[in-house]
Amino acid sequence: MKRSLFAMVLIGFVSAAAFWLWQQGAPLSSITRGDAGPPTVVLLHGYGSRAEDWLQFDDPPSPAGFGAASHFQFPPGTRRVYPQGPWRGFGSHHGWWWLHLESYVKSGESLPDLSTSNPGGLKAAAKQVRDLIKNERAPLIVGGFSQGAMVSAEIAFQTDQQLDGLILVAGTPVNEEAWAEHFAGRRQLPIFIAHGRRDPVLSFAIMERFQKRLKDFGLDVTWYPYDGGHEIPLTVVNEVNRFVDRVVGLQSTAGRD
Repeated sequence: MKRSLFAMVLIGFVSAAAFWLWQQGAPLSSITRGDAGPPTVVLLHGYGSRAEDWLQFDDPPSPAGFGAASHFQFPPGTRRVYPQGPWRGFGSHHGWWWLHLESYVKSGESLPDLSTSNPGGLKAAAKQVRDLIKNERAPLIVGGFSQGAMVSAEIAFQTDQQLDGLILVAGTPVNEEAWAEHFAGRRQLPIFIAHGRRDPVLSFAIMERFQKRLKDFGLDVTWYPYDGGHEIPLTVVNEVNRFVDRVVGLQSTAGRD
């Protein structure tokens, strides 16, 4: 009986490990909206979310009047790509790798700090996203929310991926000193960072410190703190619209020079 139980547990473990390895190498699926590009805007969802959650910002403005801030208003021709995270949780929930935030909470603190951690799933996720977008047309803007922001920053600061803009909403630095080694190569990259002052999931203070470090190093950072929690309020959507317009404008000007 004990041998049979052990064999079942072992088979289960091996099957789970094989499935996880398959996920790490399988091509990502994605939702695409808009035109054929350029420009191209790629947005990664957060942990426990899914690509479909970005579609709420694709809806036209409400006649009652949230105005332009209620949805994405990117330049004509923009291609919008919403990749689906490879990690599959319960139901329809996805992520970029299995993330147990409580394990990153330091003694005496209430929120996680991933700045000195190096989760293996992060690099695998970054590679999968790069494989997905390798043929996308520039200008190319990549960004994300929460865990999606972590993957986006990993691509910016740990790879040579050609990028024209970076969007980080409600994220946090991961393996920060390794990222810092590549700050110099991204001085020409426009970066938009937004974070809620009352975020109960990922620390506002850590991200505020991180954006200041980027600025002090000479990077082109737009910092947008907002009065909210772990969310994407309409004011942030509006600021993202402004940022994308700015990036596309910079590329147009560079092309004429």
